[in-house]
Amino acid sequence: MGAAKTAKPVKLFAGLLGADVDLLRRARQLLSRRYGRVDLESDIWEFVSTDYYESEMGRGLKRWFIAFEPLLAPDRLAEVKLETNAIEAEIADAAMDPHIIRPVNIDPGYLNLGKLILASVKDHAHRIYLGAGIYGEVTLRFTDGAWQAWPWTFPDYRLPEYHAFFDRLRARYREQREQAAGDSPAPREHE
Repeated sequence: MGAAKTAKPVKLFAGLLGADVDLLRRARQLLSRRYGRVDLESDIWEFVSTDYYESEMGRGLKRWFIAFEPLLAPDRLAEVKLETNAIEAEIADAAMDPHIIRPVNIDPGYLNLGKLILASVKDHAHRIYLGAGIYGEVTLRFTDGAWQAWPWTFPDYRLPEYHAFFDRLRARYREQREQAAGDSPAPREHE
């Protein structure tokens, strides 16, 4: 019989989406206060993969990924999603734009050496319940030295620039694991 083990800490990140770059920066500031110093961030990209969010967020959306220095226990993802929903509501209340229901979308997730997980409030066949009304989805897997999509992976998460950022994030995570283990190399999982 196998023995249950404590999960290794993971690298927390957030995918920010919105049209107003100042509000995205505000979200970054609020998230950093809550989850620690941002140690890696992507460029701010035009979000053109879908028009799904336009009705509640408007046009001209931008995507920005930020990652936090402290590692996180993976079982905290549902709690993080609830907190980021509250930050979204705070930003929306402060923005007070009657035409934009949701000025900033914050999608928290985590990465380890083998996968990238996103949190969601929506159930689906490929998501598992984490608790408190939150579901988790393995959005990408790392195999054969690269990020691989699943049939359900969002179109933007298939983009090479996203994968390049997640490569950098994965390298940073590996570095942090090695430092935590006393500079012994992290196991070469999933490569």
